[in-house]
Amino acid sequence: MTAPVPLTNGHPVRLADVPRLEVPAFRGQVLDELRAGGFLSAYFGTPAGDRVRVYAVISYPARGTLSAACADVGGDYPALTPDAPQAHWFERELAEQWGVVPKGHPWLKPIRFHPGYRPGKDAWGRDPKAIQPCVTEYFRVEGPEVHEVAVGPVHAGVIEPGHFRFQCHGEEVLHLEIELGYQHRGVERAMLGGPNKRSIHYAETLSGDTTAAHASAYCRVLEGLSGTPVPYRAQVLRAVATELERLANHVGDLGALAQDVGFLPTAAFCGRLRGDYLNATALVCGNRFGRDMIRPGGVKFDVDPDRARTLVERVSAATRDVIGATDLLWNSTTVMSRFERIGTVSRQAALDVGLVGPAARACGVERDVRFDFPFGGYRFAQVPLSVMTSGDVFARAYVRRMEVERSTEFILRQLRDLPGGEIRRPVGELPADRLIASLTEGWRGEICHVAITDRAGRFAAYKVVDASFHNWFGLALALRNQQISDFPLNNKSFNLSYCGHDL
Repeated sequence: MTAPVPLTNGHPVRLADVPRLEVPAFRGQVLDELRAGGFLSAYFGTPAGDRVRVYAVISYPARGTLSAACADVGGDYPALTPDAPQAHWFERELAEQWGVVPKGHPWLKPIRFHPGYRPGKDAWGRDPKAIQPCVTEYFRVEGPEVHEVAVGPVHAGVIEPGHFRFQCHGEEVLHLEIELGYQHRGVERAMLGGPNKRSIHYAETLSGDTTAAHASAYCRVLEGLSGTPVPYRAQVLRAVATELERLANHVGDLGALAQDVGFLPTAAFCGRLRGDYLNATALVCGNRFGRDMIRPGGVKFDVDPDRARTLVERVSAATRDVIGATDLLWNSTTVMSRFERIGTVSRQAALDVGLVGPAARACGVERDVRFDFPFGGYRFAQVPLSVMTSGDVFARAYVRRMEVERSTEFILRQLRDLPGGEIRRPVGELPADRLIASLTEGWRGEICHVAITDRAGRFAAYKVVDASFHNWFGLALALRNQQISDFPLNNKSFNLSYCGHDL
């Protein structure tokens, strides 16, 4: 059996070197790699005449390498999902986009409800040229006194749309089905034919609260393909921007968790402190979300010594206050009664469905791109892993608290010892017929950008896998056998992106 081609994070390979296997061999190879500790970072289709070429990009956290293989699939193929549950969301996406039916998939239905990409019919016999209503079947639990509760897609407050179907017995949730797709914008399709002036802006707005991480992943695609060496100073400043993004979002989540259980002191403190981290990012580049900071070849804005000292003071002060505010949570018995043993996901379930980021590390899964696949500024100064084992709301909250402290330490070290030199270099032309995978660790977890270039060196395919794509089903698992009143708390403990999923 031909082995998948080995990859290094952010380094291209010739497209001709990616082994094209027969479907049975491809399926067997992917399953063998996943059973051996691999993780399905990306799984997507591209047109190949009257067939679909399916690519699998597998990462191996234990040894810090990746691999890729592909197969040409006709109308259907034996599904991976029964033997590898982490493929289930990918295979639903593949069926929706390309009309390829993974036979044996246990719950095959659309995940975004958009027209397919191939002429003719999609996997459900719908006309891709027609506007399809979001009409679908839902999983149902039958039995005495079992009832259904539907929530959304319109929610109270300022929140993205998503639909949730609870199968309940009394207050106990037997199953939660999550239906997304309301934020679908066709971003991946818009990337085709690039890179162009709009491409970086698409990357920055894939999921607006994850600007730095997605922009970094995109820029490393261009830099890896073109062989552009990014200045050391720029690599460090990118890492600082990404960690500031992590701090702002983790602190915001800790405050929101406190709000959900009515613990107002921490909620109020963290709401203000999130703004302090956002303002620190604005001090660097003029934008609170880090827009326009990270650019192909480096960064657009430098940090002079006076500004570096100001950032050190602001971040240090904010984190001291965060530690005090969150200590109030851990010392409150009423808060802990709502956090501990609520929304528990086991380590094995996290591995089975492929959770990433804090949601995985809260279950004892030691997976972090910064540690497993070090890139950029993380090659020179690592951030220690923050891991818990209980897999509940408390663990997901406390992992965030640990990461706040460790990200702060990382930022302060980098700012106090910024290397000299330039901050940006020009990016050359992209080579033809190449494949590259770029992994970064966003604040929600692993982000994967995969690009394939055509004969002219333009994007023939561009695949983005946000951490939320891996983690939404983890929320469904967390709700099983829980009280339906605990849904908001569990939902916030994951805090997943709707738009990041609905690309």
